Amino acid sequence: MRIVIIGSVAGGTSAAAKARRNSEENEIVIYDMDSDISYSGCGLPYYIGEDYITREDLTPRNAAWFKKRFNIDIFTGHRVNSIYFTGKTLKVLNLATGEEFTDSYDRLVIATGASPVMPDISGIESSYVFPVRNVRNADSIKKFISGSRPDKAVIIGGGFIGLEMAENLSLQGISVTIIESGHHVMPSMDSDMAVYIEEHLNKNGVNLITGDTVKEITGSGTRVITGSGSVIETEMIIVAAGVRPNTELVKGSGMTTGTHGGIIVDDKMETSIPGVYAVGDCCEVKSTVTGEYIYRPLGSTANKMGRIAGDVITGGSLSFRGVAGTGIFRTFGLGVAQTGISEKEAAEAGIDYIASHNIKENISKYLKESSELVIKCIVERSSERILGVQIVGKDGVDKRIDVFVSAMTFGAKVSDLFHLDLAYAPPFATTKDPVMYSGMILDNALHRGRRLVTAGELIAHRELYTVIDVRSKTDYDKGHIEGAISIPHEELKERLGELDKNSKYVTHCNKGTTGNAAQNLLLNSGFSEVYNLSGGYSQYRVTKSIKD
Repeated sequence: MRIVIIGSVAGGTSAAAKARRNSEENEIVIYDMDSDISYSGCGLPYYIGEDYITREDLTPRNAAWFKKRFNIDIFTGHRVNSIYFTGKTLKVLNLATGEEFTDSYDRLVIATGASPVMPDISGIESSYVFPVRNVRNADSIKKFISGSRPDKAVIIGGGFIGLEMAENLSLQGISVTIIESGHHVMPSMDSDMAVYIEEHLNKNGVNLITGDTVKEITGSGTRVITGSGSVIETEMIIVAAGVRPNTELVKGSGMTTGTHGGIIVDDKMETSIPGVYAVGDCCEVKSTVTGEYIYRPLGSTANKMGRIAGDVITGGSLSFRGVAGTGIFRTFGLGVAQTGISEKEAAEAGIDYIASHNIKENISKYLKESSELVIKCIVERSSERILGVQIVGKDGVDKRIDVFVSAMTFGAKVSDLFHLDLAYAPPFATTKDPVMYSGMILDNALHRGRRLVTAGELIAHRELYTVIDVRSKTDYDKGHIEGAISIPHEELKERLGELDKNSKYVTHCNKGTTGNAAQNLLLNSGFSEVYNLSGGYSQYRVTKSIKD
């Protein structure tokens, strides 16, 4: 059997390696128009920012290595121009010689990846404008920085790559301006979590422009004019406006594609055309949360899909189970992670959900390296199914998001989180880990009458609630919710007579714990409708800054 693979990065090489591991009998050929294979695309921002990371670190394997190790023929600098599915043939162009030839296949794997979105902006073709998608792009950026020593850069896009690039350009002494067309950075996250990222970026000297677009690039790439008319002088421009799947080869073929333009595959990685498989960033994948097809280009997913395709083609039984949509990155030392769907997406889908904000230390508070995590959970009320999680914090973000993803993957309910036997010692966690605490908060809200109100809900419906601030008078005087009654927690029991038991109350402290204690006291004293402010005044403060 002759297996032909188009694309030699994560998905393509993974498919080839697995196919060879399963069988020595098959002929395996890979074509790729690029010169680099099997490289770490997610490592590109760090290659640009960190001097100790070499090109060889990102490209540890070449075609000769694959030939020697797996007897796989990889032809770089070869572009597949067309596929004839009926006859199982391809037209391939040797970019070095200009020769075009025909090849055939018994099984075909499309692993063509994705290309950076280059917005339709006048002047974007300038030599001072750089996308960030492959190693050659990163080489060009490093060469430009080394040769021109720019002081200023503009980044178009405030998603994963844009924010990683902001940190790594700053490491090179470059002042950064980010322009994001959405109302906040990380459009995939909710605004009440993205605001923490924006505060952090501002503290680290990043000039952040949201809700605006780049209209024009002038001055041969040294001046950016925004849609609102702002003029930004710069010395280089990074385009990080997202990617789109490379599916030009299958257009007009009848192969099924999704709403994002990616190829649709089944759980065996087979497309709608028998004998043709697709893996990696050219594909849309099924969400384990919603069951819908989503576009989540990521190297780890591409590797998984490639392994499954290589196994299935050679008689194996592996199947793809979908993805939760998990992602994580770091910017200026702040970890940011998310999985599943956002609160906004849950609301748009008409799901009856509950959201919580949990602000807790990542390790025992008395240790000097302790820092706060902010965890937002979205849970379906009826099933207690965890729909999505977003986390920001200095340390421990990766550990917690992985626990949540594992729980979601294996069908745990939110009430199960408290019962997880997570590892504990003061340098690694708290006695009640933040994951467990999130479970406690939501279990209390769902089953024990300890209802929550988010800061967004309180702001939107402020007139419905009497707010009781149970922090100290000193904290209250420093800043408080408009119209809130100051009753420090230690005074609350003696002052219950001042309160109307028929009113609708919201109790709050700084982060939520003492607010919950006050809520318990009121409910146990005969008050009928009492809510605790999710995330306390800390969450309210940042959320209010968005609303204003």
